[in-house]
Amino acid sequence: MPKVGMEPIRRAALVQAAIQEIGAAGSLDVPVSRIAKRAGMSSALAHHYFGSKEEMFLAAMRHILGQYGTEVRRRLVPAKGPRARLEAVISAGFAPVNFRHETVSAWLSFYVLAQTSPQANRLLRVYHRRLHTNLVHDLRPLAGDGAAAGIAERLAGLIDGLYLHAALNPKTTAAIANGHALQALDKELRTA
Repeated sequence: MPKVGMEPIRRAALVQAAIQEIGAAGSLDVPVSRIAKRAGMSSALAHHYFGSKEEMFLAAMRHILGQYGTEVRRRLVPAKGPRARLEAVISAGFAPVNFRHETVSAWLSFYVLAQTSPQANRLLRVYHRRLHTNLVHDLRPLAGDGAAAGIAERLAGLIDGLYLHAALNPKTTAAIANGHALQALDKELRTA
């Protein structure tokens, strides 16, 4: 007889275990049995809750994206005006929560999976659209309607690239990467 109310707890444990195991392996090449064992349950139960390793990983990425969204919202609260809001959105991507080893491994695996998995690709597009929308919203009053979308596209690409560079290069810290992104914002706004 299943225990009532255990599903959300077990799902959350499996998501955390998936993130930790992917971080330890540095790839998606992790058997469900290892994820389940880390979560303290059987492989059969893990499959019952998620159906497949890909579904489990996508739930893990939704969790990571949720943490990123929480960080964006937290930084937007004290931000006054479009410029401060842009800085908050940009800086949220370089927050410490995004640079945990297991989170970096999950992001790298996510980009690879998005090339072959329609569900992962859709989730990645949602992330990109939200980032673009957040940037455009506050670029419009500073750069005008015509320039805002192009600037947002360049900044979003730069943010992703700087994140990957900082995550994979021990000489580039998150703070340095954030500084580069904010310098690019300054340059874009000067030429808009």
